[in-house]
Amino acid sequence: MSAPAEFHGKWALVTGSSAGIGAALARELARHGANLILTARRRERLDALAAELGAKGTATRIAVADLNDPAAPQQIFDATEGAGIDVDILVNNAGLGHYGEFYKLGPDQEYSMVRVNCEAVVRLARLFTPRMVARRRGWMLVVSSVAGFQPMPYHAVYASTKVFDRFFSLALAAEVERFGVKVTALCPGITETEFFSVSGNNSGTFRRYGVQSAEEVARKAVVALARGKRIIVPNFKGAFTAFLVRFVPTSFITSFLENAIRPKEP
Repeated sequence: MSAPAEFHGKWALVTGSSAGIGAALARELARHGANLILTARRRERLDALAAELGAKGTATRIAVADLNDPAAPQQIFDATEGAGIDVDILVNNAGLGHYGEFYKLGPDQEYSMVRVNCEAVVRLARLFTPRMVARRRGWMLVVSSVAGFQPMPYHAVYASTKVFDRFFSLALAAEVERFGVKVTALCPGITETEFFSVSGNNSGTFRRYGVQSAEEVARKAVVALARGKRIIVPNFKGAFTAFLVRFVPTSFITSFLENAIRPKEP
């Protein structure tokens, strides 16, 4: 069975690697001997992570980019494959989330989620996948979420983008498997990251169900990617939820969630 040892000496590109699951995935890939291309908006954080990994002997490069810009994927490609670096591992991790009543949220926030969570994933995959197919070697990790298994009021656009990520990953995995390219959808549950503070959901509603560390998510994700698993839900509660919603009416799920996570009145 394939193992993360295969990643030794390969170049891995991790989007959104300045914090959270992205930074944890970069560290985990480096632990298995991969070289890292770190990309995100915040250079100072990328510099700090590159210095940390470099001190441990990992070759690193930085590509500062904002995936809200449709031109950013091409810029990242030009700085890597276009510069002669074979990217064998593509981690589509960058993502945005916003919490609140859809009709009250700023439209630019919602449009940005679609661009970063969906459009950028497709653009990057479209740029790097042909090279992987030609080399008959490659791995792609697409970070979805357990939110992508059911509709979520007050996270309506976010959850919908994660459905897209999961289905896109599963479909692409079936297409490219015969060329030696492995694609895995990572569907984490509640993870200890900046997500809740950035998205505006600090109610603690979800945290009562348990929080998983980004490091544990990354460890399980990298093993699953190496083994060619098409989907990985890295904790039991998330996996149980993903299984359970197959048998529960959608109307019940949305009604339950609407009551559970409705924003509190001032």
